[in-house]
Amino acid sequence: MDNATRQLVQYAGYHRDPRNIATHFIGIPLIAFAIAALLARIQWETAGLVISADWVVWTLVTAWYLTLGQRALTLSTAGVLAGLVALAHPLGTAPLNTWLGWSLGCFVIGWVFQFVGHYWEGRKPAFVDDLRGLLIGPMFVMAELGFALGTGKALQSMIDSAAGPVQRRSPAQRQI
Repeated sequence: MDNATRQLVQYAGYHRDPRNIATHFIGIPLIAFAIAALLARIQWETAGLVISADWVVWTLVTAWYLTLGQRALTLSTAGVLAGLVALAHPLGTAPLNTWLGWSLGCFVIGWVFQFVGHYWEGRKPAFVDDLRGLLIGPMFVMAELGFALGTGKALQSMIDSAAGPVQRRSPAQRQI
């Protein structure tokens, strides 16, 4: 089992209720967009080239993803994150109120979705036990999107056998 699969299995253990997974399709992109927008404000010039913290962080995160395995999944995750960074980047030079409003607004709304999902799940977010969960979240969403589209059946089978099936949890099953 490659490292990406191990990380996804661990993360999936906190995400077996379909309502929680659905909230992650909204919450995680909003949070990623918000973080990119916040970082886009940090820019410096080196040798005539403007460098910004949002793209530096994207590069570092992508390099880490590429060490995990599951090449198609990590590349698609990096591609979607690049799109979110590209959308958020112009906010870095927006007026202060616009930049903060969009960045913090998306960040808060994204986390509201996350916490509602975890309420339904009855479990705390994965990052509480392992901070890597903050980086695995986008890959998990991309994997779940692939599963919904009919790809990644072997990966889905490995996750389901290790973390259990995706099923709606009753209030009695909640652990929080």
